[in-house]
Amino acid sequence: MEEFNKYPKIVYAGFWMRFFAYLLDLILIGSIHRIMLFFLKEGVVKTTLSIIIFLTYFVLMTKLNQGQTLGKMVFGLRVICFKEDKLSWSTVLVREMFGRYLQKIIWPLYLLVVFTPYKQHVIDMLTDTSVVTENYISLLCSFPTTESS
Repeated sequence: MEEFNKYPKIVYAGFWMRFFAYLLDLILIGSIHRIMLFFLKEGVVKTTLSIIIFLTYFVLMTKLNQGQTLGKMVFGLRVICFKEDKLSWSTVLVREMFGRYLQKIIWPLYLLVVFTPYKQHVIDMLTDTSVVTENYISLLCSFPTTESS
């Protein structure tokens, strides 16, 4: 078991893993949009409801699933906060509402993930959060191994 101690406890998720998890979330949100907003004509009401569904999905999924949306679950990712054990409502609201909205408007901000040491974009830096991979190595180490005689 000693050989596993050399691996880090936290592995920060890179741009591509986060990108693909986000794409999966967008596919799911698009499906929700089509189901819920099917009968509405294009216009201000449909656009407003679309934004509300988009932001609500990220806020509720992140808060209620300990930092994971469905896309993050599939790719084994999780949002963590460096200053809180559990993500607070204020952290989630700022990160997921303000941050997602800002990134939709100014999408190149998201590219900072590639260049920062903790793989953070601007809103992650403001909220002291980052996205990490679930450390499967430590999970494997926690199970006793059976050796055949």
